[in-house]
Amino acid sequence: MEAWEFGRTVRRWRDRVAPEAVGVPVGPRRRASGLRREELAGLAGISADYLTRLEQGRATAPSAQVVEALARALRLSDTERDLLHRLAGHAAPGADVVPSRIPPSVQRLLDRLSHTPVVVYDASWTLVLANAPYNALMGDTTAWRGLERNAVWRNVTRLPSRVVHTAQEQADYEAQLVADLRLTAWRYPADHALRRLVADLSGSPRFAELWDADAPPPPADTSQRKTIRHPEAGLITLDCDMLLVARDDLRVTVYTAEPGTEDADRLELAVVLGTQSLAL
Repeated sequence: MEAWEFGRTVRRWRDRVAPEAVGVPVGPRRRASGLRREELAGLAGISADYLTRLEQGRATAPSAQVVEALARALRLSDTERDLLHRLAGHAAPGADVVPSRIPPSVQRLLDRLSHTPVVVYDASWTLVLANAPYNALMGDTTAWRGLERNAVWRNVTRLPSRVVHTAQEQADYEAQLVADLRLTAWRYPADHALRRLVADLSGSPRFAELWDADAPPPPADTSQRKTIRHPEAGLITLDCDMLLVARDDLRVTVYTAEPGTEDADRLELAVVLGTQSLAL
């Protein structure tokens, strides 16, 4: 791999991305026209230090997952994405790998929802994208690394969450997530990263119990209501609708409230407070 060329290319493409185009809040004193290094790192789910080493040619072996995350964060075209993979010494991901690419048509949809909390997961339930309103509502996801970015892991290990669940609701949700991941593993048997994820998850007794369970999981509901405990806006009950992008195997979840309700007012407050703090 030409490490220097890879880093130079990433740096050049980072400079051309307008922060507003990728949902990065812009403060009044901002001077940079493109993305700052820490902003791209947060969007790609890697550390700013690692991105610095990549751009300077000092890190010479980025994984295909890191390259894909950078391509997605930089909004690369298919041709540019393939070039970035080649510069990193990889072939572009094929049909036997869990896709994490957001196609232009889905990106246009997400852009139209730029003021609505939206989160996108791939078929392994690994975080692909969380927009600024989602981070404002649910807590900042940009610092999540490794398994922290996987919703199955976050739930079976009971990591802190602002979503209010009863014990039964939490148990049912965990069973649904693991059952969906099992189907994903069946669809992508050649995906080495997916096999590593399942192996890592198996270190959780709760995951191992659900993975080996013979009983069918509770039926999944792609449209439901969730209550979020926001530290400043209080309890907010929202409609939570999951849209399945079948061709690209993505799960897009949108959080909305009935206009004119107290929940709508609280949601607006949470988004305003959160996006202001993220822009500072």
